[in-house]
Amino acid sequence: MTPGVDDEDDRLAAGVVGVGSMGQHHARVYGELPDTTLVGVHDVDTERATTTAAEYRTRPMGRTELLETADVASVAVPTEHHAQAVRECIAHDVDVLVEKPFVDDLAVGRELAAKARRAGVTLQIGHIERFNPATRVLADLVPDLEVVAVDVDRLGPPLDRQNGDTVVQDLMIHDVDILLSLLDADITALGAVAHDEGYVTAQFKFDTDSVATVTASRHTQEKVRRLSVTAVSCRVTVDFIDQTVEIHRRSLPEYVESDGDIRYRHESVVERPMVDSGEPLKAELAAFADAARNGTEPVVTPEDALAVLSVLDRIEATALADDRTVTAR
Repeated sequence: MTPGVDDEDDRLAAGVVGVGSMGQHHARVYGELPDTTLVGVHDVDTERATTTAAEYRTRPMGRTELLETADVASVAVPTEHHAQAVRECIAHDVDVLVEKPFVDDLAVGRELAAKARRAGVTLQIGHIERFNPATRVLADLVPDLEVVAVDVDRLGPPLDRQNGDTVVQDLMIHDVDILLSLLDADITALGAVAHDEGYVTAQFKFDTDSVATVTASRHTQEKVRRLSVTAVSCRVTVDFIDQTVEIHRRSLPEYVESDGDIRYRHESVVERPMVDSGEPLKAELAAFADAARNGTEPVVTPEDALAVLSVLDRIEATALADDRTVTAR
């Protein structure tokens, strides 16, 4: 869309709908980016909106007032309210980034995607791990590899805040998105098991014969965000928290004699590609602002997000069917 700007400032006017734990960071980043100006925030908790607005030197607004003022907006309200907030953004011709999960109903998501495209409104989904600098290095490496397997662990302790999403919708969603975007292949088999809604492991096989295992946990007293790719020529390991990538190119086994004893050891060649450190949210919102300004396809489209949600439904239906009723999106 065309920015609502004057001659002296061509920055996009940005707003945030929902300034809870994640929305507050959106407000901060919009105020820091060179291409955006934070013009206001909205939250049903007016005290929280006022406090956030004061911290980031902007105004608390009603939702309609905010959308009449903004060129772009982030939606960071609970998942069940995403659809209505996105509809309002589209109705006001405001380009919108909505936090993951995109929607809680696939049919509604398809409707919103079509509505945004007809209106010429940029709609990006907040799969933030795509913007982790380590993920970007990995994305450059994988196309040149013959991938055998991918293993991902996203583990952590119980949340200290309210969250209505399951561990699959809240944590595993990141890694399923990365998996689908990296391998660009169709799933031919999928299985999943769970301890309960707080610990789930899913297994995949793809039409390329690659396999993958993804585990998400809210029962682990250590925060872990790690991925490994086993390929014919090497093994690549990624730490999303440290933003590091290592490539183990080959292993050289040998027997070594020391003081009359024979010992076995491996020596491997390890490469550590340069990873440009940076805040994933800042990269995500900068990319969103660029897509909105230029009318280009966002990095994470609604169709990408819907493909991920469809897989998550299959995982939950398989892993959690014995524990609770799983409603299809």
